[in-house]
Amino acid sequence: MWSVAESEDVPAQLPVSSPPPWPATVRATLWWHRATEQAIALGARDSTIDITVGMVVDYLDSPVGPYREILASPVLRRPGGGRGVMPRLSVPFIAVDSAASVHGGRAHWNLPKVLGDFTGDVLDGSGASGRDWLVETQSDGRGPSFPIRGGLGFAQPVDGGLEIASTRLTGRARYAKVTVLGEGPTLTGWLKPGTHHGLQIVSGTMETGIARTIISS
Repeated sequence: MWSVAESEDVPAQLPVSSPPPWPATVRATLWWHRATEQAIALGARDSTIDITVGMVVDYLDSPVGPYREILASPVLRRPGGGRGVMPRLSVPFIAVDSAASVHGGRAHWNLPKVLGDFTGDVLDGSGASGRDWLVETQSDGRGPSFPIRGGLGFAQPVDGGLEIASTRLTGRARYAKVTVLGEGPTLTGWLKPGTHHGLQIVSGTMETGIARTIISS
Protein backbone atom coordinates (compact mmCIF):
# COMPACT_ATOMS: atom_id res chain seq x y z
CA MET A 1 0.00 0.00 0.00
CA TRP A 2 1.35 3.42 -1.02
CA SER A 3 2.29 5.36 2.14
CA VAL A 4 4.95 7.34 3.98
CA ALA A 5 6.65 6.33 7.23
CA GLU A 6 4.02 8.10 9.37
CA SER A 7 1.31 5.77 8.00
CA GLU A 8 3.01 2.43 8.59
CA ASP A 9 2.24 1.74 12.28
CA VAL A 10 -0.83 -0.48 11.77
CA PRO A 11 -2.57 -2.44 14.58
CA ALA A 12 -2.24 -6.21 14.29
CA GLN A 13 -6.01 -6.75 14.50
CA LEU A 14 -8.81 -4.48 13.29
CA PRO A 15 -12.59 -4.72 13.54
CA VAL A 16 -14.29 -5.30 10.19
CA SER A 17 -16.20 -2.29 8.85
CA SER A 18 -19.21 -2.20 6.56
CA PRO A 19 -18.61 -1.68 2.82
CA PRO A 20 -19.27 1.65 1.06
CA PRO A 21 -21.04 3.86 0.45
CA TRP A 22 -20.26 5.63 3.71
CA PRO A 23 -22.55 8.59 4.58
CA ALA A 24 -21.40 11.01 7.29
CA THR A 25 -22.00 14.37 8.93
CA VAL A 26 -18.81 16.43 9.17
CA ARG A 27 -16.99 19.56 10.25
CA ALA A 28 -13.53 20.20 8.82
CA THR A 29 -10.66 22.55 8.05
CA LEU A 30 -8.59 22.15 4.91
CA TRP A 31 -5.62 24.10 3.59
CA TRP A 32 -3.25 24.12 0.63
CA HIS A 33 0.18 25.39 -0.38
CA ARG A 34 2.71 25.04 -3.16
CA ALA A 35 4.35 21.61 -3.06
CA THR A 36 7.96 21.28 -1.92
CA GLU A 37 10.54 19.28 -3.86
CA GLN A 38 10.08 16.43 -1.38
CA ALA A 39 6.33 16.46 -2.02
CA ILE A 40 6.82 16.44 -5.78
CA ALA A 41 9.20 13.49 -5.46
CA LEU A 42 6.40 11.45 -3.84
CA GLY A 43 4.19 11.76 -6.95
CA ALA A 44 4.48 11.06 -10.67
CA ARG A 45 5.76 14.29 -12.20
CA ASP A 46 3.98 13.81 -15.53
CA SER A 47 0.46 13.51 -14.11
CA THR A 48 0.36 15.78 -11.05
CA ILE A 49 -0.33 19.36 -10.00
CA ASP A 50 2.28 20.66 -7.56
CA ILE A 51 -0.14 21.68 -4.79
CA THR A 52 -0.19 20.08 -1.33
CA VAL A 53 -3.54 19.76 0.46
CA GLY A 54 -4.07 18.98 4.14
CA MET A 55 -7.26 18.38 6.06
CA VAL A 56 -8.51 17.81 9.62
CA VAL A 57 -12.00 16.36 9.87
CA ASP A 58 -14.50 15.74 12.67
CA TYR A 59 -16.93 12.98 11.65
CA LEU A 60 -19.97 13.56 13.86
CA ASP A 61 -21.48 10.30 12.65
CA SER A 62 -20.56 7.60 10.14
CA PRO A 63 -21.09 3.84 9.57
CA VAL A 64 -18.35 3.26 12.20
CA GLY A 65 -19.56 5.98 14.59
CA PRO A 66 -17.99 9.38 15.30
CA TYR A 67 -14.25 9.82 14.81
CA ARG A 68 -11.51 12.35 13.98
CA GLU A 69 -9.17 12.31 11.00
CA ILE A 70 -6.13 14.06 9.55
CA LEU A 71 -4.85 13.53 6.02
CA ALA A 72 -2.45 15.13 3.57
CA SER A 73 -1.88 14.81 -0.17
CA PRO A 74 1.62 15.93 -1.28
CA VAL A 75 0.45 16.63 -4.84
CA LEU A 76 -2.83 16.45 -6.78
CA ARG A 77 -3.56 14.10 -9.68
CA ARG A 78 -4.48 15.87 -12.90
CA PRO A 79 -7.92 15.38 -14.47
CA GLY A 80 -8.31 13.11 -17.51
CA GLY A 81 -7.15 9.61 -18.25
CA GLY A 82 -10.18 8.13 -16.53
CA ARG A 83 -9.66 10.26 -13.40
CA GLY A 84 -12.62 12.57 -14.07
CA VAL A 85 -12.81 16.32 -14.66
CA MET A 86 -11.44 17.53 -11.29
CA PRO A 87 -8.00 17.08 -9.67
CA ARG A 88 -7.84 14.24 -7.13
CA LEU A 89 -6.01 13.75 -3.85
CA SER A 90 -3.36 11.05 -3.56
CA VAL A 91 -2.97 10.34 0.16
CA PRO A 92 0.11 8.60 1.65
CA PHE A 93 -0.55 10.01 5.16
CA ILE A 94 -3.87 9.62 6.98
CA ALA A 95 -4.66 8.95 10.64
CA VAL A 96 -7.88 8.50 12.62
CA ASP A 97 -8.91 7.69 16.19
CA SER A 98 -11.14 4.75 15.21
CA ALA A 99 -9.84 1.23 14.60
CA ALA A 100 -12.92 0.44 12.51
CA SER A 101 -12.18 3.46 10.32
CA VAL A 102 -8.58 2.22 9.90
CA HIS A 103 -10.01 -1.01 8.50
CA GLY A 104 -12.45 0.86 6.26
CA GLY A 105 -9.80 3.10 4.75
CA ARG A 106 -7.42 0.25 4.02
CA ALA A 107 -9.97 -2.36 2.90
CA HIS A 108 -12.35 -0.19 0.86
CA TRP A 109 -10.30 2.70 -0.59
CA ASN A 110 -6.60 1.76 -0.38
CA LEU A 111 -6.06 4.63 2.08
CA PRO A 112 -3.16 3.85 4.48
CA LYS A 113 -5.00 4.80 7.68
CA VAL A 114 -3.32 4.43 11.06
CA LEU A 115 -4.41 5.27 14.60
CA GLY A 116 -3.62 8.65 16.14
CA ASP A 117 -4.48 10.76 19.18
CA PHE A 118 -6.52 13.92 18.62
CA THR A 119 -7.11 17.08 20.67
CA GLY A 120 -8.95 20.37 20.27
CA ASP A 121 -11.50 21.51 17.70
CA VAL A 122 -10.98 21.23 13.93
CA LEU A 123 -12.53 24.70 13.47
CA ASP A 124 -10.18 26.26 16.03
CA GLY A 125 -6.94 24.87 17.47
CA SER A 126 -6.41 21.14 17.01
CA GLY A 127 -3.68 18.54 17.26
CA ALA A 128 -3.06 15.02 15.99
CA SER A 129 -0.15 12.79 16.92
CA GLY A 130 1.23 9.28 16.56
CA ARG A 131 4.28 7.37 17.74
CA ASP A 132 6.76 9.52 15.76
CA TRP A 133 4.71 12.36 14.24
CA LEU A 134 2.72 15.43 15.21
CA VAL A 135 0.53 17.92 13.33
CA GLU A 136 -0.95 21.03 14.97
CA THR A 137 -3.38 23.38 13.23
CA GLN A 138 -4.91 26.74 14.13
CA SER A 139 -7.95 27.54 11.98
CA ASP A 140 -9.05 31.19 11.81
CA GLY A 141 -12.35 31.55 9.93
CA ARG A 142 -12.89 34.82 8.08
CA GLY A 143 -16.20 36.30 6.96
CA PRO A 144 -19.66 34.80 6.60
CA SER A 145 -20.34 31.20 5.63
CA PHE A 146 -21.70 30.30 2.20
CA PRO A 147 -23.37 27.20 0.74
CA ILE A 148 -21.21 24.58 -0.96
CA ARG A 149 -22.10 21.59 -3.06
CA GLY A 150 -19.53 19.47 -4.87
CA GLY A 151 -17.16 16.58 -4.72
CA LEU A 152 -13.76 15.45 -3.54
CA GLY A 153 -11.89 12.66 -5.29
CA PHE A 154 -9.12 10.25 -4.39
CA ALA A 155 -6.63 8.53 -6.71
CA GLN A 156 -4.51 6.04 -4.77
CA PRO A 157 -1.56 4.38 -6.56
CA VAL A 158 -1.84 0.60 -6.84
CA ASP A 159 0.13 -1.88 -8.95
CA GLY A 160 -0.36 -0.88 -12.57
CA GLY A 161 -2.86 1.88 -11.96
CA LEU A 162 -4.91 4.01 -9.59
CA GLU A 163 -7.77 3.22 -7.25
CA ILE A 164 -10.39 5.93 -7.76
CA ALA A 165 -13.11 6.97 -5.31
CA SER A 166 -15.27 10.06 -4.89
CA THR A 167 -16.98 11.88 -2.03
CA ARG A 168 -20.04 14.08 -2.51
CA LEU A 169 -20.37 17.00 -0.07
CA THR A 170 -23.17 19.46 0.70
CA GLY A 171 -22.98 22.06 3.45
CA ARG A 172 -21.71 25.48 4.43
CA ALA A 173 -18.14 26.79 4.36
CA ARG A 174 -16.10 29.93 4.88
CA TYR A 175 -12.62 31.13 4.02
CA ALA A 176 -9.93 30.55 6.66
CA LYS A 177 -6.31 31.22 7.40
CA VAL A 178 -4.75 28.01 8.70
CA THR A 179 -1.48 27.90 10.62
CA VAL A 180 0.22 24.51 10.49
CA LEU A 181 3.10 22.80 12.26
CA GLY A 182 4.09 19.27 11.26
CA GLU A 183 6.80 16.97 12.59
CA GLY A 184 7.70 13.46 11.52
CA PRO A 185 10.11 11.31 9.48
CA THR A 186 8.76 12.68 6.18
CA LEU A 187 6.18 15.34 7.10
CA THR A 188 8.81 17.97 7.91
CA GLY A 189 9.90 17.81 4.28
CA TRP A 190 6.56 18.18 2.52
CA LEU A 191 3.84 19.44 4.89
CA LYS A 192 5.01 23.05 4.92
CA PRO A 193 4.82 24.92 8.26
CA GLY A 194 3.36 28.41 8.37
CA THR A 195 0.03 30.12 7.62
CA HIS A 196 -1.83 29.06 4.48
CA HIS A 197 -5.06 29.74 2.61
CA GLY A 198 -7.81 27.40 3.71
CA LEU A 199 -11.48 26.62 4.03
CA GLN A 200 -13.64 25.69 6.99
CA ILE A 201 -16.51 23.28 6.42
CA VAL A 202 -18.64 24.60 9.26
CA SER A 203 -21.37 22.00 8.62
CA GLY A 204 -21.80 19.35 5.98
CA THR A 205 -23.09 15.97 4.92
CA MET A 206 -21.04 13.71 2.68
CA GLU A 207 -21.01 10.25 1.17
CA THR A 208 -17.94 8.35 -0.01
CA GLY A 209 -18.65 5.81 -2.72
CA ILE A 210 -17.24 2.54 -3.97
CA ALA A 211 -13.68 2.56 -5.36
CA ARG A 212 -12.71 1.35 -8.83
CA THR A 213 -9.31 0.66 -10.36
CA ILE A 214 -8.13 2.28 -13.59
CA ILE A 215 -4.96 1.56 -15.55
CA SER A 216 -2.45 4.42 -15.39
CA SER A 217 -2.02 6.32 -18.64
